[in-house]
Parts: sequence; C-alpha cells; structure tokens
Amino acid sequence: MGLPVHQSTDYVGWLLETMRSGLGGHVVTLNAEMCVQGEMNTELQTIIQQATLVIPDGAGVELYFQWIQRKKIKRYPGIEFAVNVLKELKPTEPVVFYGGAPNLAVSAAQHWQQKCPDLKVAIAQHGYLSDTEQLEFQHQLQALQPSIIFVGLGVPRQELWINAHRQLCPNTIWIGVGGSFDIWAGTKQRAPRWMCNNNLEWLYRLYQEPWRWRRMLALPKFVLRSIGYDLGWKSSN
Repeated sequence: MGLPVHQSTDYVGWLLETMRSGLGGHVVTLNAEMCVQGEMNTELQTIIQQATLVIPDGAGVELYFQWIQRKKIKRYPGIEFAVNVLKELKPTEPVVFYGGAPNLAVSAAQHWQQKCPDLKVAIAQHGYLSDTEQLEFQHQLQALQPSIIFVGLGVPRQELWINAHRQLCPNTIWIGVGGSFDIWAGTKQRAPRWMCNNNLEWLYRLYQEPWRWRRMLALPKFVLRSIGYDLGWKSSN
C-alpha cells in the first residue's frame, strides 16, 4: 500500500544507538488499521512514509508479508517495543509520557518508576490540555530536551501531533504508543499471551471495547487493499 516497513533483528538496539548518537527521529508502529487510515489521510500517509523507523506492529502486516510477499517478517507489538526500550534507558536519559485521560500518564509513570527505580520520567502529562496548557507543555519540552517522548493520543492524532511538534526537540526520539499507558496504569489488561502468540489480540481488544467493532472493519479492508495494491490497483478513497 505504498508504506514502508523496516526489518531488523534488533529494533531496540538501533533506536538506542541512534538516540545516543544525538540523532532524533519518529518511530511508527504500523498495523492494518493505520495502513487503511493512511490511504484515506494523505497527511498520515506522508508521515508514515517519512518516519525514521516503521515497525511491523499488527498481525495483519505480518501476515501480509508472509502470505502475499512471501517474506519472513515477525511482528513486534508496539507496547513490547516500548517496554524493552524503557528497560534499557540510563538515569541520564529522561523520558516524557504524554497523552490519555487525566492521571493516566502519571499512573503509567509510577508503574515504571516501581519497576525501574533508576528510570527518569521527567514529565507525565495527560492529553486533555487547554490551548494555554498546551503551549506551557511545549515550552517544558523545549527546555527539557528529553531523550524519548512517548505519545499516547491514539492513531492518527498522535502521529499528527508528533509531526507538528518534532522541531521542539529535534534530537529526541518520538514514539506513538497508542493505548500503552492504559495497560501500564492498570486500567486495562492486555490479551493473554496465547492470544498474542496466535494473532488474536485484536479479538481480545474487541471483547474489552465492543464499540471498536467499526474500527475492526479495517482488517478485511486492509486485506483487499493490500492485495489490490500488489496487483497494481490503487484507490483514491
């Protein structure tokens, strides 16, 4: 569908090396729903195409490469990527949690401070800010220049927000983490391991959030569009 997917055996190692070299970047964790949204939203599509690192997050992306492209590529769920990055950070490498409902980012940060006492979560800010609060938050980021900013605003809002504000911290790694704060804060649970291993995590999320059924329609649409793209058909819708 015209979107890049980077293949690596060590995404975390690459990110840490990039960050510690003083280079910033935008990491996108790509799934089927985001691919379909990108087809309908040219700004999102461009952001994904220009991202520094695009990780195959969703089962649909993995299966597309295996079944259609005949390429062996393994999905790396964004939440697992973020967890492994956080575990490797040094006390001198501050991070920011931004997004979610009031107190959610703070609870997620507290969870990580308990797991990794040396981790420095410099700012934990919810995503419901007034215009004035948003400007103040941006000034804080600019003054701090953190190593990594985790943005949990959901797709596509988090990608659009990152793209609009990357210039504030040009040497920072920006990562969209979707609903990861909910999991870390304990307000929601991730699917059991056996479901994750069998590409059924989407089903568990639908069980937890039945209202997501409309969004799940992106899965069959992704299959049709990706096959069509490989056959040379491109849609403007």
